[in-house]
Amino acid sequence: MYFLNFKNRNGMFHDINGRSGTLVGHQGKMAEPTETLILDITKKGKPTLGGISLEYEPTMPTKFMVGTEQGIVLSCNRKAKSPSERIVANYSGHYGPVYALQRNPFFPKNFLTVGDWTARIWSEDLRESSIMWTKFHKSYLTDGCWSPVRPAVFFTSRMDGCLDVWDYMFKQNDPTLSLQVCDDALNCLRIQDSGSLMACGSHSGNVTLLELSDSLSQQQRNEKASVNQIFERETKREKILESRYRELKLKERAKSQQGEEKPAADEDEEDADELIDEAEKNFWFTVEQEKIGIEKKEKDAEQ
Repeated sequence: MYFLNFKNRNGMFHDINGRSGTLVGHQGKMAEPTETLILDITKKGKPTLGGISLEYEPTMPTKFMVGTEQGIVLSCNRKAKSPSERIVANYSGHYGPVYALQRNPFFPKNFLTVGDWTARIWSEDLRESSIMWTKFHKSYLTDGCWSPVRPAVFFTSRMDGCLDVWDYMFKQNDPTLSLQVCDDALNCLRIQDSGSLMACGSHSGNVTLLELSDSLSQQQRNEKASVNQIFERETKREKILESRYRELKLKERAKSQQGEEKPAADEDEEDADELIDEAEKNFWFTVEQEKIGIEKKEKDAEQ
């Protein structure tokens, strides 16, 4: 459930019925919903997805997002003219329910999802795949959230009772800190607006309050600009891979239409290897050019 505040209006909240696959909005009287959205990406008017999590960003009053039981995230528009146009885009990448869904408070077009054994960071510009993701954990992930004060930091909780702290300014392959909070599964996380206190709720009904260090609750120098560069770099990399993959598919389709024989399996593997190598070369070339540009800006600033 998500409560919204509108100027010159009564409060409104959205609720999800996962079994029926519908999203309902209530305003004023609660006897009947004022809005109903069927979570259907097939445009047939029948519920096909079960909602399980919601995301609403106050700076984007007409947009909201829904995480589903099927591992798909839906981007929706409240002001669409017809019900079929309300679901604008969908993002698929998890193998199980999306338990947590939140936009980065500093870069709203990038959002975090938590489901199955991974946490993923997405860009609204890319629908085929996420731009960054954590390693696959041995234990199931249950919740996650961004730090409200540090754009590079987010938190995830696990079924084995561990809290993982991820700081992409420090390292990206592994958590910066893993803390065994309790022996029971951690089900939910909530962080204070100042970013210094965090509450962890367990399956047994206990709540543990944690105090974060200054390094995790105070923004570092040039952190916002650095995180923006990381997100843009990874988005460019995924776009390159997507475009190359589509080109390869178009070539294969053209060959099959011309009646040519399908390439052998080893030739397919060679084409895929060449595709990856070329994409990586383009990616690292872009990174080097960005580094040169940053160094020039720093030298000019010093002078």
